[in-house]
Amino acid sequence: MEIKIADRITKMVPSGIRKVNEKALAMERNGEKVYHFEIGRPDFDTPDYIKKACIDSLNNGDVFYTSNFGYQELREEIAKYLTDKKHIPTTYEEVLVTVGLAEAVYDVLSVILEEGDEILVPDPVWMNYINIPRMLGAVDVKYSLLEQREYQPDFGELSAKITDKTKAIVLVSPHNPTGSMLSRESLEGIAELAKKNNLLVLSDEIYERLVYHEEGHISIASLPDMKERSITLNGFSKAYSMTGWRIGYVSAKKELILAINKIHQVNTTSAASFVQKAAIAALREEKTEVEDMRREYRRRRDYAVKAINGIPGLQCAEPAGAFYIFINIKALGISSAKFAEYLLENEKIALVPGEVFGENGEGYLRMSFANSLDNIAEGIQRLAHGVEAIKKEESGYGDKSR
Repeated sequence: MEIKIADRITKMVPSGIRKVNEKALAMERNGEKVYHFEIGRPDFDTPDYIKKACIDSLNNGDVFYTSNFGYQELREEIAKYLTDKKHIPTTYEEVLVTVGLAEAVYDVLSVILEEGDEILVPDPVWMNYINIPRMLGAVDVKYSLLEQREYQPDFGELSAKITDKTKAIVLVSPHNPTGSMLSRESLEGIAELAKKNNLLVLSDEIYERLVYHEEGHISIASLPDMKERSITLNGFSKAYSMTGWRIGYVSAKKELILAINKIHQVNTTSAASFVQKAAIAALREEKTEVEDMRREYRRRRDYAVKAINGIPGLQCAEPAGAFYIFINIKALGISSAKFAEYLLENEKIALVPGEVFGENGEGYLRMSFANSLDNIAEGIQRLAHGVEAIKKEESGYGDKSR
């Protein structure tokens, strides 16, 4: 029997990050030592107090469905966090608990986009913001985030790309893959554009606790008259090192939450009960755990940025948030895909070619510094060796002695 795959699936681009990861894992299964800098995953264990809350929940029999919206207790804690820490006055009815941020993105876009609608998406960007609109029959319209502009949007470009079909604009701050953060000035400009053109704003803030910038993180929903048109997407994966727990949330106007829950009901029913109890503990009982991780990330960032910028032929901006460095390799005259492949096969370091994040990612490699300082030092030494090898042979496949 020949199975016909739905046409919409052919428009989707498989994850380039996972492609690198799968090859690296296969090499490890064959006995090779690989240094991993490709996956956006904290390398710290989940804090013990969170794990204990989960175990206690299981032992107490919390093994059943919850409300589709999530435990009210958790929704109240998230609303309190958004109100007190992010300056977005929020009630629990304006919060929906999801199975990770990835599900939240899918649910939200499914609700707000009709076939033929346009959505403004940064380039480069995490590919879910490209794939899901295409799957829904909508059009992803790219706006550029460029190194020479410190990864801030060009408002002339943004304005020119808004049409009567534009429904929303996506923001990711701190940004994956560049590690940049939108300035207050940029956020205020986007807010004015959104109000002028009656646009929704999707604000992906999954890295907002991992910020190294003195000004700190600003949620666009906290700006005047922006809460009503903002959809805030966040979760517990990055800040609390809970990637495998799959727990995220959406915050928006109650009417939108009710609509988004219709997709969520069909999609996953509810997030795991005992994971939700762990998330409650994460918010209520946190002491210095997140701050301790953030400080260590900053130490690694400072080391890595200095070391990479000391390699002739490479340069990188200092990331303001998240745990990514976007390494400019344009001076080497080799594509990001070829160089990433060379580095994995010959230097045994896994980095992500920038092209997988969009056209403006070409000429860059994304390196995650969510790894030990010793591994980062070894990885950068191998990166420098790879740069020298590439320089020696124009083909891009130089000294393979390592």
